[in-house]
Amino acid sequence: MFSQRTGWNLSLNRYTQALARRRQSGRELLDLTASNPTSVGLTYSKRELSQALLGDEIFSYEPVAKGMLSAREAVAAYYAEKGTALDPEALLLTTSTSEAYSFVFRLLCDPGDAVLVPTPSYPLFDFLADLNDVKLESYELVYDHGWLIDFTSLAAALQRAQSGGQRCRAVLVVHPNNPTGSFVKQQDQTELSRICQAHEMAIIADEVFLDYNLGAFSPLTFAANRSCLTFALSGLSKISALPQMKVAWIAVSGPRQVKADALARLEVIADTFLSMNAPVQLAVPEMLQERRHLQPQLLRRIRENLSALDDHLASNKLCVRLNVEGGWYAVLRAPALGSDEDLAISLLESTGVLLQPGHFYNFPSEGYLVASLITPPDVFANGITRTLKYLLQR
Repeated sequence: MFSQRTGWNLSLNRYTQALARRRQSGRELLDLTASNPTSVGLTYSKRELSQALLGDEIFSYEPVAKGMLSAREAVAAYYAEKGTALDPEALLLTTSTSEAYSFVFRLLCDPGDAVLVPTPSYPLFDFLADLNDVKLESYELVYDHGWLIDFTSLAAALQRAQSGGQRCRAVLVVHPNNPTGSFVKQQDQTELSRICQAHEMAIIADEVFLDYNLGAFSPLTFAANRSCLTFALSGLSKISALPQMKVAWIAVSGPRQVKADALARLEVIADTFLSMNAPVQLAVPEMLQERRHLQPQLLRRIRENLSALDDHLASNKLCVRLNVEGGWYAVLRAPALGSDEDLAISLLESTGVLLQPGHFYNFPSEGYLVASLITPPDVFANGITRTLKYLLQR
């Protein structure tokens, strides 16, 4: 009765079952996996945000496929502050980056076409690809005092797709990556553009964590790329810590004619759904301003937790933290005495600490745990203390 594209294994995995048992028992749970910024004790400008949603304009409906001009102008102003001039007509609003991915996949790919995706990275791509009849080919990020694109692996992924009779339509990058926290360096952006030009591919750049830069350099947004057709995806979920408002966008750049063609087709796709609601679009300028209030809170939290983590690790020789350049997550490397899932479940059952196992993100081997750096500091410090003590006693 159902389509093959939704034929997923929907049974709970052992990790999820262990978490459900822990919650049902009522025993203490130190959750170091927080991804929802509205649940970690931040202070919002509630009055100003509420007022922005209450104007008389919300009772008028004037559908604009790309999104209201006032909202797109606010997004363009956000990029202007980063030194990138964007025409609001090169921007298209969506309700989420997931919807943005679907629009771009539908724009670029016929059923069975391929997109190259990084590994390790976020597992959502598998579901989005299935729902859009796209095949994924993975290329590797390698770690050597920091994460880098393995261009040999990327070339091999492209060759695999072509050998299988698939057209490869795009290279997807996450900038910075979730969960490795690694930015795509400028020279790698240049090389990606060269490869895409040579093979008539586009770049799809997920930049939702771009503002959370923890390093010494200022990363470039892919929205500034003019060398090949490029789609930079972002939104208020991370920029202003407002995931419930459901505002995201696609910034289109590249050579003039192919960019114009892409925008014309995207506009038809967006017009078919008209998923953006008027009150939220009207509030976009105010919600973007909220980043000035929220981002300092989050960056302080992230740096505080990183510092606490490093202090704990200084006296522990069994576990190390991998280098992180941006984003909300830290990757821990522990002795691999079994699977990451076994380690995460045992840690949860023995100490009450919840960390994500690396296999969720397709790390290349066992021995990886992922911690959220936006966790409340007291919970984070307590959880890390218990985790390191447990690893020493194993």
